[in-house]
Formats: sequence, structure tokens, C-alpha cells
Amino acid sequence: MRLGAMGDVLHAMPAVAALRKACPGARIGWAIEQRWSELLVSQAEGAAAMLGSRPLIDALHTVDTRAWRKQLLRPATWREIRRSVGVIRAEQYDVAVDFQGAIKSALLAQASNAREVFGFGRPRESIAKLWYNAQVNATAAHVIDQNLQLASAVVRESLAGEKAELPRSKEAEAWCDEFVQRRGLASFVILNPGSGWGAKCWPAGRYARVAKQLQKAGLRSVINTGPGEEELAQAVVSASDGTAEIVSCDLAQLIALTRRASLFIGGDTGPMHLAAALHIRTVALYGPTDPARNGPYWKPSIAMRSEQSVTSYKHVAEPDPGLLSITSEAVLEAASQLLGVPIA
Repeated sequence: MRLGAMGDVLHAMPAVAALRKACPGARIGWAIEQRWSELLVSQAEGAAAMLGSRPLIDALHTVDTRAWRKQLLRPATWREIRRSVGVIRAEQYDVAVDFQGAIKSALLAQASNAREVFGFGRPRESIAKLWYNAQVNATAAHVIDQNLQLASAVVRESLAGEKAELPRSKEAEAWCDEFVQRRGLASFVILNPGSGWGAKCWPAGRYARVAKQLQKAGLRSVINTGPGEEELAQAVVSASDGTAEIVSCDLAQLIALTRRASLFIGGDTGPMHLAAALHIRTVALYGPTDPARNGPYWKPSIAMRSEQSVTSYKHVAEPDPGLLSITSEAVLEAASQLLGVPIA
């Protein structure tokens, strides 16, 4: 079980890939929020995309817990919950593994009727462990390594992280071809100014400064923006003197576009972890969250964090003072180091 969010799903994939390698004959299913399902299988190809010789998963169970919570008193909601649980139970899983450590994921794991339900001894939401009959005390620093420790307990052997291939959508690849060609983007950088909450956001003006300098080095900047981040993205465009442009795309298209990027620059957010998972050069900007726990796991990448920053996962809007101390020049220097070219 790893329902959401985007970065968390990506963080669980190496552990699931390791389980697949350790148990090649096992049937593996994944319960996931509908909006993130294309991280596992392309909607365009559907179930056919999981028919390869060694797929990451054999069954995809999509749920929409956000919609369920909003309409919990409606009979239609409970019918949908029962239907979703019924589909999972029909698989007759022997083991359920809750990588999320939330009440909703623990309940779903328990509802699967699996004989064993594995979860963390200190889950994200402490009450979640009431639904585990096998608890694992993870000691690793990084969340990917913590997930590997949980997976290792399932098979009773130490597992190493395995690179999980993300799906390719023919439609998304075609869209990306057209987008890149129409704009003449021989080499481009993805900037991602948005994040889960304000304290993790580096200033728009500094992204614009970076875009202008990258342009001088022959690199165009494309701004990825999520729902509700349009105003922030437009602020970057307005300050960039036309050297940055906004791209509006769905998840499958973002995967395709990220694969083509020369570099990704952004904060602690799902698209940054996507870039790292695709082994795209990544400059990750950290403030209140700790890169030792959830920084970019795969290389090549540089995680930048000021000593002024204090670790906190509280969703506050005020900019983190330590994050604000990271200059555009420092980010450009990191970009230059990863790209192996001077950036004035």
C-alpha cells in the first residue's frame, strides 16, 4: 500500500522492485490514488502495459480517498469503497505491506484480508500501527532505505534498492516530440517553483534569474506548474525577460518531458523526485525538510540546504529563512557542476 503523494509513490518503487526480484513468482498488486496511477502504468495502454515478462506489478488497485472523505455520508461513496475493497480481496493476497504509514493506508491493508500486514513500528500516523500484525523498526536515514528495510522484513533477507522503470505512454511521447520541436528546444531545463507548502518554495525572482543565465549558456527554461501554482509560475515568466515559458501537461506528459530534460531545478516536491528517479541531473533546493531523509536518492544530483534551516514538516506558508539564504549564483554553480559547462 502506497496511496500518495507523488514523491512518496516514487520512494516506494525501489522497494517494490526489490520485492519483485526477490520473489519472481509472486503476484504483486499496488493500491494507489487514481491521480498517481500513471507512475505505475500508462492509462493509454491500460492493463496491457503490465503484461511484460517482468512487470513491476501484476495488479493495480486505484482508489480516490480524497473524494471518499469529502462525501463520506453518501451511500454511493460506501458502495465504491466496498467495490474497491472487494477487488483487492479477490486477489487473495497473503501479505499486505503499508509503505505509507497513514491511517487510511493501514485500514486498506487490513481490509485486504491478507494473513500478514507489515508496517513501520513508528508510522507517519502513530495510530496506524494498530492494524499491523508485523511491525518493523526502520533505522535508515533515507525514506527509500526505510522502505527497503520494511520490504526486507517481508522476505526475511536484506534487499538492495532496485531501479524501477517508469511507464512510457505512446501518446505522451508524441505530445513531447511535438512540444519540443515546435518550440525548438534542443536543450532545456525544467524549473519547478511550486511545492507542497510555502516554506519549501524558493523565490520566483531567483528562478527567473537562473533562467536568464541558463539562456546565455544555450539552455531554455520550461516551468512545470501544478494546480493552484499558476500565479507563481507566471511570476517567474514575467521576471525572466522571456527566457522561461510555462508548460501545462498531465502526469504521463510530465514523465516524457522530464526524460528529455538536460537538468531539473526545484524544491522538495514530487516532480523533483520524478527527475531523480529518471536519473536526470537534479539541483534540489531544501529548506524545512531534511534531504538526508527525502533528498534525491539517485545520481547525478546536488541537494542544497543552508545550515540555517531547521527540520520541520509543518505546512506553514512563511518562507524558510535558510532556503531564502540560497542564492541564484549558488544554484547556477551547482547547475554548472552537473552539466559540466560554465554558466556565466
